[in-house]
Amino acid sequence: MERKTPTDNLTIGEVAARAGIATSAIRFYEQEGLISSVRTAGNQRRYPRHTLRRLSIIGYAKRLGIPLTEVTVVFESLPADRMPSKRDWTRISARWSALLDERRRRLEALQQELAACIGCGCLSLSNCNALNPGDVLAEQGSGPVRLEEVAEGGSTATG
Repeated sequence: MERKTPTDNLTIGEVAARAGIATSAIRFYEQEGLISSVRTAGNQRRYPRHTLRRLSIIGYAKRLGIPLTEVTVVFESLPADRMPSKRDWTRISARWSALLDERRRRLEALQQELAACIGCGCLSLSNCNALNPGDVLAEQGSGPVRLEEVAEGGSTATG
Protein backbone atom coordinates (compact mmCIF):
# COMPACT_ATOMS: atom_id res chain seq x y z
CA MET A 1 0.00 0.00 0.00
CA GLU A 2 1.29 3.43 -0.96
CA ARG A 3 2.03 5.64 2.03
CA LYS A 4 0.31 9.03 1.89
CA THR A 5 2.03 12.27 2.81
CA PRO A 6 0.30 15.07 4.78
CA THR A 7 -0.17 17.03 1.55
CA ASP A 8 -1.76 14.19 -0.40
CA ASN A 9 -5.48 14.41 -1.04
CA LEU A 10 -7.70 11.54 0.03
CA THR A 11 -10.28 9.60 -1.95
CA ILE A 12 -13.88 9.62 -0.84
CA GLY A 13 -13.46 6.04 0.37
CA GLU A 14 -10.41 6.96 2.45
CA VAL A 15 -12.23 9.92 3.98
CA ALA A 16 -15.26 7.76 4.74
CA ALA A 17 -13.12 5.08 6.40
CA ARG A 18 -11.14 7.60 8.45
CA ALA A 19 -14.22 9.62 9.48
CA GLY A 20 -16.38 6.55 10.11
CA ILE A 21 -19.25 7.77 7.95
CA ALA A 22 -20.84 6.71 4.67
CA THR A 23 -19.65 8.08 1.35
CA SER A 24 -23.20 9.29 0.73
CA ALA A 25 -22.90 11.50 3.84
CA ILE A 26 -19.66 12.95 2.51
CA ARG A 27 -21.30 13.75 -0.82
CA PHE A 28 -24.24 15.32 1.06
CA TYR A 29 -21.94 17.53 3.17
CA GLU A 30 -20.13 18.57 0.01
CA GLN A 31 -23.44 19.37 -1.71
CA GLU A 32 -24.37 21.51 1.32
CA GLY A 33 -21.06 23.41 1.05
CA LEU A 34 -19.66 22.18 4.37
CA ILE A 35 -16.66 20.48 2.73
CA SER A 36 -15.11 20.66 -0.72
CA SER A 37 -13.14 18.47 -3.07
CA VAL A 38 -11.14 18.77 -6.23
CA ARG A 39 -11.67 16.51 -9.23
CA THR A 40 -9.05 14.36 -10.90
CA ALA A 41 -8.68 14.04 -14.65
CA GLY A 42 -10.95 10.99 -14.33
CA ASN A 43 -13.57 13.13 -12.48
CA GLN A 44 -12.97 11.41 -9.12
CA ARG A 45 -13.28 13.41 -5.91
CA ARG A 46 -10.17 14.13 -3.86
CA TYR A 47 -10.36 15.75 -0.43
CA PRO A 48 -7.69 17.67 1.44
CA ARG A 49 -6.78 16.11 4.79
CA HIS A 50 -8.27 19.00 6.75
CA THR A 51 -11.67 17.73 5.55
CA LEU A 52 -11.37 15.10 8.29
CA ARG A 53 -11.35 17.84 10.94
CA ARG A 54 -14.41 19.50 9.43
CA LEU A 55 -16.20 16.15 9.40
CA SER A 56 -15.24 15.64 13.04
CA ILE A 57 -16.77 19.01 13.91
CA ILE A 58 -19.92 18.12 11.96
CA GLY A 59 -20.15 14.80 13.82
CA TYR A 60 -19.68 16.49 17.18
CA ALA A 61 -22.31 19.09 16.34
CA LYS A 62 -24.66 16.25 15.49
CA ARG A 63 -24.04 14.66 18.92
CA LEU A 64 -24.82 18.02 20.54
CA GLY A 65 -28.03 18.40 18.55
CA ILE A 66 -26.66 21.43 16.69
CA PRO A 67 -28.49 21.75 13.33
CA LEU A 68 -26.53 21.75 10.07
CA THR A 69 -27.72 25.27 9.37
CA GLU A 70 -25.76 26.39 12.45
CA VAL A 71 -22.71 24.37 11.36
CA THR A 72 -22.93 26.13 8.00
CA VAL A 73 -22.91 29.51 9.74
CA VAL A 74 -19.75 28.78 11.73
CA PHE A 75 -18.02 27.16 8.76
CA GLU A 76 -18.56 30.35 6.74
CA SER A 77 -16.08 32.06 9.06
CA LEU A 78 -13.42 29.35 8.62
CA PRO A 79 -10.79 29.38 5.90
CA ALA A 80 -11.61 26.70 3.33
CA ASP A 81 -7.95 25.90 2.64
CA ARG A 82 -6.77 24.77 6.07
CA MET A 83 -7.64 22.84 9.20
CA PRO A 84 -9.65 24.81 11.77
CA SER A 85 -7.28 26.15 14.43
CA LYS A 86 -7.54 26.03 18.20
CA ARG A 87 -8.70 29.66 18.11
CA ASP A 88 -11.40 28.71 15.58
CA TRP A 89 -12.57 25.86 17.81
CA THR A 90 -12.60 28.11 20.89
CA ARG A 91 -14.88 30.55 19.07
CA ILE A 92 -17.16 27.78 17.76
CA SER A 93 -17.41 26.02 21.11
CA ALA A 94 -18.24 29.27 22.93
CA ARG A 95 -21.05 29.94 20.43
CA TRP A 96 -22.41 26.41 20.72
CA SER A 97 -22.11 26.45 24.49
CA ALA A 98 -24.39 29.50 24.55
CA LEU A 99 -26.88 27.67 22.31
CA LEU A 100 -26.83 24.65 24.62
CA ASP A 101 -27.32 26.90 27.67
CA GLU A 102 -30.38 28.46 26.04
CA ARG A 103 -31.74 25.03 25.13
CA ARG A 104 -31.20 23.88 28.73
CA ARG A 105 -33.14 26.93 30.04
CA ARG A 106 -36.04 26.20 27.68
CA LEU A 107 -36.10 22.53 28.67
CA GLU A 108 -36.07 23.41 32.37
CA ALA A 109 -39.01 25.79 31.82
CA LEU A 110 -40.88 23.03 29.97
CA GLN A 111 -40.09 20.59 32.76
CA GLN A 112 -41.52 23.00 35.35
CA GLU A 113 -44.59 23.47 33.17
CA LEU A 114 -44.99 19.72 32.92
CA ALA A 115 -44.70 19.31 36.69
CA ALA A 116 -47.50 21.88 37.15
CA CYS A 117 -49.56 20.11 34.48
CA ILE A 118 -49.28 16.78 36.24
CA GLY A 119 -50.81 18.41 39.31
CA CYS A 120 -53.80 19.85 37.46
CA GLY A 121 -54.54 16.71 35.47
CA CYS A 122 -55.53 18.91 32.52
CA LEU A 123 -59.05 19.24 33.84
CA SER A 124 -59.16 22.91 32.91
CA LEU A 125 -58.11 23.86 29.38
CA SER A 126 -58.70 27.50 30.23
CA ASN A 127 -55.84 27.36 32.74
CA CYS A 128 -53.57 24.82 31.06
CA ASN A 129 -50.31 26.38 29.93
CA ALA A 130 -49.26 23.21 28.15
CA LEU A 131 -52.34 22.65 25.95
CA ASN A 132 -53.71 26.18 25.85
CA PRO A 133 -50.88 28.70 26.27
CA GLY A 134 -52.18 32.23 26.76
CA ASP A 135 -55.75 30.88 27.01
CA VAL A 136 -56.25 31.13 23.23
CA LEU A 137 -59.32 28.87 23.38
CA ALA A 138 -61.25 31.21 25.70
CA GLU A 139 -62.82 33.04 22.76
CA GLN A 140 -64.46 29.76 21.66
CA GLY A 141 -66.34 29.47 24.94
CA SER A 142 -66.12 27.23 27.97
CA GLY A 143 -65.97 23.46 28.07
CA PRO A 144 -64.00 20.80 26.27
CA VAL A 145 -63.70 22.67 22.95
CA ARG A 146 -60.94 20.50 21.52
CA LEU A 147 -62.63 17.26 22.50
CA GLU A 148 -65.92 18.34 20.92
CA GLU A 149 -64.20 19.28 17.64
CA VAL A 150 -62.43 15.92 17.42
CA ALA A 151 -65.63 14.00 18.24
CA GLU A 152 -67.48 15.87 15.48
CA GLY A 153 -64.73 15.05 12.97
CA GLY A 154 -63.44 18.60 12.85
CA SER A 155 -59.92 19.75 13.33
CA THR A 156 -58.38 20.76 16.62
CA ALA A 157 -57.69 24.37 17.51
CA THR A 158 -54.02 23.86 16.72
CA GLY A 159 -54.63 22.62 13.20
